Amino acid sequence: MGKFINPFTDIGFKRIFGQEVSKPLLLDFLNNLLKGERTITDLRFLDKEQPSDYREDRSLIYDIYCETDTGEKIIVEMQNKEQPYFADRCLYYYSQAVARQGEKGSEWDYHINAVYLVAFVNFHMDGLGDNFRTDVVLMNRQRKEIFSNKERFIFLQLPVFNKEADECNNDFERWIFVLKNMEILDRMPWVAKNSVFHKLAEIGEVSNMTKEERIKYDAALRHFRDTLNVMRGAEEKGRQQGLLEGQRSANQNTAKKLLSMGLSVEQISMATGLTPDEIEKLK
Repeated sequence: MGKFINPFTDIGFKRIFGQEVSKPLLLDFLNNLLKGERTITDLRFLDKEQPSDYREDRSLIYDIYCETDTGEKIIVEMQNKEQPYFADRCLYYYSQAVARQGEKGSEWDYHINAVYLVAFVNFHMDGLGDNFRTDVVLMNRQRKEIFSNKERFIFLQLPVFNKEADECNNDFERWIFVLKNMEILDRMPWVAKNSVFHKLAEIGEVSNMTKEERIKYDAALRHFRDTLNVMRGAEEKGRQQGLLEGQRSANQNTAKKLLSMGLSVEQISMATGLTPDEIEKLK
């Protein structure tokens, strides 16, 4: 068990970013993410106000839904395992955050506040290439201009980020380094230079959990690891099955060629490993 929590578990992620006591951490992360664009002075969590739409395994995907002091909606999501149509899924949940802003009655003029979706993806996502950060906006294709500033997706492809602590040039990169390596750190870096990382160390240290919190976290960590191991095992089994089927197909093709050359069934069986019955069916 590491000194600090694993932020890739549901409980670890929510402990760092999704509780009132850790709100300064989320504010600091978002402001570093959007540095040079805008500054968020406050936000409130909407998770308890909105019904959850997720049906996936909560050990692999979870989110935080919040609203800034000026009305923007922000979804911060952790995705630990690749899934089919992941980009479409992001668009679907993003669209729901937009649609929820609709008001009843004829007086509503369709004014909506911007929605940001910030997605940590702990795998290589199709379409992102080798980019660690990818910003997606709604564009006017002909004019090469932003059509609306109300739509924004930010994908952070964690496996691509390989900087060491002394290579991080700003607080945003320091945030990513800590999140990616937190479970294996012996001490929290930069605590003397930035009070945010001191706060992160306090909240993230396993020994600072209550007994009840520790029990829930340990169970979540076991489930997270078990789920990933099961999925990796299934993937490996699928690869092995594919190799066996590929070899079998190759043996059958070889057997057909040897049949056309006039070799006996017994000779072909010895050469390919196919049974005589299997070879007879290829005639």
